[in-house]
Amino acid sequence: MYDLDVIKDSPDHGSPQDRGSADRYYGRHHNPHYYVGNTYQSERVEKSNMTAGEVAAYDYGYDNEEDRKDW
Repeated sequence: MYDLDVIKDSPDHGSPQDRGSADRYYGRHHNPHYYVGNTYQSERVEKSNMTAGEVAAYDYGYDNEEDRKDW
């Protein structure tokens, strides 16, 4: 289940929720991760180093992204 304490209406760029949403939007596989700062410009944190709440936020972003990139 989702940790509602970490879910935001407008997640921070690079956050677990933001990355989950972006992965789903661009048709990428489910792969929990996030960046400590801006995406691709800061340290990437992999699932093995994420808290349960961070993984839940990624899952929420991934599961609730309804838009898809039109290639």
